[in-house]
Amino acid sequence: MLTLPNLLTLSRICAVPLLVGLLWWPQWAAGYAIAFAVYCLMGITDYFDGYLARANGAVSRLGIFLDPIADKIMVAAVILMLVGTRDISGLSLVAALVILLREIAVSGLREFLAPLHVSVPVSKLAKWKTTLQLVSLGALILAGAIPSAPWIGQVGIAALWGAAALTLITGWDYLRVGLKHMD
Repeated sequence: MLTLPNLLTLSRICAVPLLVGLLWWPQWAAGYAIAFAVYCLMGITDYFDGYLARANGAVSRLGIFLDPIADKIMVAAVILMLVGTRDISGLSLVAALVILLREIAVSGLREFLAPLHVSVPVSKLAKWKTTLQLVSLGALILAGAIPSAPWIGQVGIAALWGAAALTLITGWDYLRVGLKHMD
């Protein structure tokens, strides 16, 4: 049960409070720099937990359950912190909200469909959405570490909007699958 891939997934969940703590003070560039390093490490462990599980034939139900939860916890925590520190503000709050609402809705949809034995596989477009979302949040964290380079934050906001657009498309795709199984 506690295989290396599952331990890597659990480490991501355990690292979220550290990440939140480092992002707590928006004027602390060193904190943002350390947060960026932690965020990147979390992304690397996300890649390797899946890779190692598949390569070693160690895919487990616990891993299948925890991996998307770890991703959603990390993304939600970072978005909430960046909104709280005003690194995401103004109209960009809409993009952040779209991402958060979709994550909750898709989780609920998967939970609804599970007893019906309906699988909702992750599409290629959803993987691109996740990649763009993670890049956008990483760029926004990095922008706090390097305030002298405002273009990094602008790239992060542009990527956030791109992720929000893909979020709407993939969310609609998942909803269409789910609606076929609702009375």
